[in-house]
Amino acid sequence: MIVILQPDINEKSPDYRQILDYLAHKPNIKTRIHQEIGSIRTLTEIYLIGDTLSLDKAEIESLPGVERVVRISEEYRIVGRHHDDTREVGFDYNGVRFDQGNLHVFAGLCAVDTPEHVEMMLKALRDNGQVCTRMGAYKPRTNPYSFQGHGKDCLPWVFELAGKYGIKVIAMEITHDSQLREIQEALHKTRNPTGVMVQIGTRNIQNFELLKIVGRQRELPVLIKRGFGISLEESLNAAEYLASEGNRHIVFGLRGMKTNMGDPHRNFVDFAHVPVVKRLTRMPVCIDPSHSVGTRDSAPDGILDIAHVTAQGVIAGANMILVDFHPVPTKALVDGPQALLLEELPYFLEDVAIAREAYEKRQALARRSKKG
Repeated sequence: MIVILQPDINEKSPDYRQILDYLAHKPNIKTRIHQEIGSIRTLTEIYLIGDTLSLDKAEIESLPGVERVVRISEEYRIVGRHHDDTREVGFDYNGVRFDQGNLHVFAGLCAVDTPEHVEMMLKALRDNGQVCTRMGAYKPRTNPYSFQGHGKDCLPWVFELAGKYGIKVIAMEITHDSQLREIQEALHKTRNPTGVMVQIGTRNIQNFELLKIVGRQRELPVLIKRGFGISLEESLNAAEYLASEGNRHIVFGLRGMKTNMGDPHRNFVDFAHVPVVKRLTRMPVCIDPSHSVGTRDSAPDGILDIAHVTAQGVIAGANMILVDFHPVPTKALVDGPQALLLEELPYFLEDVAIAREAYEKRQALARRSKKG
C-alpha cells in the first residue's frame, strides 16, 4: 500500500507527523518514505509494508494531508503502475527530463576509441541540437581477447569533451561496482562538466549484488536493459531490485531477444513491448535498434533496417533511443558494421521526428475515440 501525500506536506508539517504517528500505532506495519522530485512539484510517498490488508483505505485517505491511497497487488511494488494509479511520474537529471511522455536520442560510440572520434561525434550532436549521447568505456565481450574498452583512463577526457559541446547526459555501461566509483570520481575531479546515466547491460541484469549496489547510490540514474534470454517479468523484477534499494530514477531498455527466429537480424526485435512496459510500470522505455538489428542492411525502399525498427519503437511510444554512430565505422573497435555515419545523423533525427509525430497523432485519435 502507498500513501500519497498532498504536495504541500513535508517532514516539517504537523500533518506529516500526525500521519506517521497514526501509522506507527498500526500492528505489523512498517513504513518507508520516498520522494519523487518533479519539475513542478515534489511527491511524498509512504510505502506501507506488512499486514496491509487489515488497513482501512478510506480511513487513511481521510487523514489531513493525504491525497490518496493506492493498494499494491502487482509484483513490482515500486516501479509498477498499479490499477488505480495513473500519475505521471518521471525524473529530472542534469537539466534533462525523463518520463513516459517525452523522447530523447542517445546517439554515439558503442565503444570509446580516440579523442578525435569522440570529439567529432559530440560536435555533430551539438550541431544537430542534441544534448545526450552514448559512450562505452567498459565493454563486456563474449570473446576474452576482444577489446574490453579503455575503462577509467578515457573518462576524464570524454567528460571534458562532453562539457565542451554541451552534452548533458552520457549513457555508459558498467560491469562491476568498482567502475561505478570510477565514473563518480572522474565526474567529481573534472567538476561535473556532464552527467552519466549508468547502464546495466543484458548480461548483468541478474547480477543481483551489482543491482543492489547501483540501486543504493542516488547520484546517477540507471538504464537497465532487458535480459536477452529471460522473460519480461524477470527483467522487470531486476529493475525492482534497483528501486527497492532506493534509486527510482530508472529507464527500462528493450534491445532484442536472442533467438534464431530473428535471423538475419542480430536479435529478434521486441519493440512491441514498449506499450506493455509503460502499462505495467511507470518507467520510461528505451529502445536499442543498433543491437537489435546489428547491420547496415536496407530494404528496396532505401530505408535502413535500423531506421525501420527505430520507427516501430517510436510509433509505439518509446521515450529514449540508444543508437550507434561512428565517424569512421571501419575503424570502430566494437560493432562498426552496424554503426550509422555522422552524415546520416540529420536524416535519422528527421525520420525519428516523423515517427514521433505519427505517435502523437495516434494518441490524439485515441483520446477523441474515448470521448466519442
